[in-house]
Amino acid sequence: MTTQEPSAASGPEPALSFGSVVDAYERGRPGYPIEAVRWLTGDQPLSVLELGAGTGKLTRALVELGHDVHATEPDPAMLDRLARSVDVTRLSQTGAEEIPAADASFDIVIAGQSYHWFDKERALPEIARVLKRGGSLSLVWNVRDERIPWVKRFGRLIGTQESGAGPDDALESSPYFGPVEESVFKQWQVVDRESIQDMVLSRSNVATLPPDEREAKLREVLAFYDDFGRGMDGMQVPYVVRCYRAVVGIRPKTEEPPMDAAVPVTDDTPAPYEGEPTQPVRLGELTDPPSDDDSGVLLIDFR
Repeated sequence: MTTQEPSAASGPEPALSFGSVVDAYERGRPGYPIEAVRWLTGDQPLSVLELGAGTGKLTRALVELGHDVHATEPDPAMLDRLARSVDVTRLSQTGAEEIPAADASFDIVIAGQSYHWFDKERALPEIARVLKRGGSLSLVWNVRDERIPWVKRFGRLIGTQESGAGPDDALESSPYFGPVEESVFKQWQVVDRESIQDMVLSRSNVATLPPDEREAKLREVLAFYDDFGRGMDGMQVPYVVRCYRAVVGIRPKTEEPPMDAAVPVTDDTPAPYEGEPTQPVRLGELTDPPSDDDSGVLLIDFR
């Protein structure tokens, strides 16, 4: 992440904009299902480094599972809120590109809703450095399920950055990590007329708007909410929780030979990547919606 100070005219840098809306972020963002966090970290207590911890949405679940957590966050306001709300072993104000830890310090490095902000060229080797042999990089995003028509309309109103959530080519092709496994979970977030404004205000594309444009966007959101007709009973926002993990590499990856190429097998032929899965892990698959029509409200039973 860059630490360059934004100009007053341009507003805060998106990656460092959340400190200005820290209370809205804490009230308006969903947490993470405990079963998803368990998949990301395993069943046994481990030493965990959390990058981009924010106000502690993911940190709480890590602590609940008994992990020894070192939480890091580059924004001081976010880190201060985390320190006041979650009891963790260590806290550091830092980004993913310069981690204040010795080599091979952690079993897991994890990032919730923050990997896309990293400078991958610097962060991935640094993450690999602090992981123990056989340790994993785990990533998770809460992504609104925009296959549901009203959620799709809501996304068009507030922005859809989450649609690209997931590991990128930098991780997929990294010599530092093995194949990426994936799992999918689901959850609902109940929001009311107040908390839906916090949800929207906590988004970087809204937080960085000039004040008058932010207020205009919030008025649009309230009009959308009121038109939905749920009033004080609130509305349930469905999320797909996308989880990924990759074991730190024992040896660099190489390109697969062409299918018709003759590959001699000798005593020196290396074994396959240790722990390489035969196929991605996918839990809780969702079915396609019955229609592309976004004119009405379609509910999906996630039970």
